[in-house]
Amino acid sequence: MKPGVRALGVAESVRGDANRDRSTLAGAVVRADRVTDGLAYRSCTVGGTDATDALVALLEDLGRPDVRYVLLGAIAPAWYNLLDLARIEAAADRPVIAVTFEASDGLESGLRDAFSDAALERRLEIYRSLPERRALSINDETVYVRHVGCDAETAAAVVRAFTPEGGRPEPIRVAKVAARAGDAYLDSLE
Repeated sequence: MKPGVRALGVAESVRGDANRDRSTLAGAVVRADRVTDGLAYRSCTVGGTDATDALVALLEDLGRPDVRYVLLGAIAPAWYNLLDLARIEAAADRPVIAVTFEASDGLESGLRDAFSDAALERRLEIYRSLPERRALSINDETVYVRHVGCDAETAAAVVRAFTPEGGRPEPIRVAKVAARAGDAYLDSLE
């Protein structure tokens, strides 16, 4: 991959305050040669259903047609505020790749424990619409990838190209640092 190819990484951070009802989403534009080229922030409701809307707004805020890929560091940020990957891909008009870092039997049992009735059904509908998660070996680590807007081979190549070491793609790593910094700033205001 050429060094100037850009990806937007998105990650979230929730401050430790048990009463906190918002989660910070950060987007970091990072080139394949690891140069950070832009940041944007939005927030979503902890336990809500607005994460997809917040992420779409973050994409609009950035207004970066030069970004070729969107890399997400979660599919259920902010306590099961599920991301609709197809909707994000349609809004972004570029491939969306969700990368998670732990083996799991899935979210369905956790959703059933946390929600009921319409709230559960809404989340299950989004969760069941997600593409299959696939294990990907990278730098002697295993990550789990879902993708829309590209095939499995392209998704694997993108994740590998943006992961110079370890198992965390650089755009997601930078976005996580930015999200934590955003939360620290919000803490300082209170």
